[in-house]
Amino acid sequence: QKEETKSLSQKMERSIEDRAALEIIRYSNCWEDADILLEALDVKERGTYLSIASAGDNTLAILSKGPGSVVAVDVSQAQLSCLELRASAFRHLSYEELLIFLGVQESGNRLAAYDLLRPTLSQEARRFWDMNKGLIGKGIIHAGKFENYFRLFRTWVLPLVHNKKTVDGLLREKAEEERASFYAVTWDTVQ
Repeated sequence: QKEETKSLSQKMERSIEDRAALEIIRYSNCWEDADILLEALDVKERGTYLSIASAGDNTLAILSKGPGSVVAVDVSQAQLSCLELRASAFRHLSYEELLIFLGVQESGNRLAAYDLLRPTLSQEARRFWDMNKGLIGKGIIHAGKFENYFRLFRTWVLPLVHNKKTVDGLLREKAEEERASFYAVTWDTVQ
C-alpha cells in the first residue's frame, strides 16, 4: 500500500513538472479581489489559515487581518520566492520605496533596494532572485507570464480596437453614471 501511494505521488509530481515550468513566475500579482476573500474568510485573531502562495497578495491580505498564523504553500519555488520578497519589502521599505520597488512607479535602480532586502530572504529565495535580477529591475509586479499576456494585449491588440484617446478616456476619473455612459456609448462598440 505504501509503495503504491508513493509511486502514485511520484507520478503526480512528475506530471505537474512535465506540464508546468515551475521555475518561472506564472503570476506576479493575484487577480482575485482580496476584499471579497477577506469577507468570505472572516479572519479571526487566533485563527490559522492556509493560502496558496501565488504572488503573495492574498496571503499578505489575510495577514493584514491579524490572524494567529497563515501557512502559504505552492508547488513552485518561483511563486514562493515572490511571496517572500514581497513580504520582506512590506516589512523593510517605506510606502514610497515599496511602490517603486514593486513596479507601481518608475525607477532606474530597484536592485539597490533588493540588495537591502536580500539578507532577509531564505537561501532558496535569494538563489531565485539572484538568478532573476532582470525581473527585479522591471518591477516584480510585471514579472509574471500572465502579466506578460496583458502587456502583449495592451501593446498589440488594444490599439486595434481603441485609440489612445479612448483608452485615456476610460481611465480618466469619472462619477459612476458617467462611467456607465462612457462604457455603453464609447467603449463597448464596434469601431
